[in-house]
Amino acid sequence: MTYTPFFTHGETRRGKWLITCDHATNHVPSFVNDGDLGLPAEDMARHIAYDPGAYGTAQFLGELLNAPVIASNFSRLVIDPNRGDDDPTLLMKLYDGTLIPANRHADTADLENRLTACYRPYHAKLAELAARDSDVIIVSVHSFTRQLRGRPPRPWEIGILFPDQERFSPHFVTTLKQEGDLCVGENEPYVGYLPGDAIDTHATKKNRPNTLIELRNDLIETAAQQQAWATRLAPLLKKARKAADL
Repeated sequence: MTYTPFFTHGETRRGKWLITCDHATNHVPSFVNDGDLGLPAEDMARHIAYDPGAYGTAQFLGELLNAPVIASNFSRLVIDPNRGDDDPTLLMKLYDGTLIPANRHADTADLENRLTACYRPYHAKLAELAARDSDVIIVSVHSFTRQLRGRPPRPWEIGILFPDQERFSPHFVTTLKQEGDLCVGENEPYVGYLPGDAIDTHATKKNRPNTLIELRNDLIETAAQQQAWATRLAPLLKKARKAADL
């Protein structure tokens, strides 16, 4: 069976949005250590391997916004598509206290194989979809764990990440905060700009408006929760777009 490094949904949709999900699955292709990173199932089900709940939320959001969706089909531990190809964390050997056995001795040839088979095809397709319309807004959907090992619990339910001078995201943050019942993180739980990441590559450097949504993964565990969040976020994204005059 031929390996597919990404999934797309609704490529013919003409809404002026593109929904991306960089960490959609925990799949390990067979060419990577026979499809096994050497981790127990419970670790492969954690946030270290992918963004639980993000893929389903992205699909629902794409339907509601009449927008195409692109999602990776490889674990972030295989190679991280949300890192620049020269980033030292592109191929993680230790994550949130867990050693990744199959990555421990990975060499430059292993990295190149993963770049060729997974990373580059995903980014090529993302670039193709982003370039279809001059006024597209890229919405990247991620999830975060409530608590990292040895760290205090994170208070946010949703975080919005964006670089300085971004035209759309500040309006989206304002719109979310106006809801009154959400704990909204602005460039939390992570910084909003990472050189070479997917948003930097396909949005910031191309002067495309964008936002990166981080949802707490215990709030999007089920399909019903994912649909509920997408249903709530879709009109707020539209409202923010109007406020930004985009």
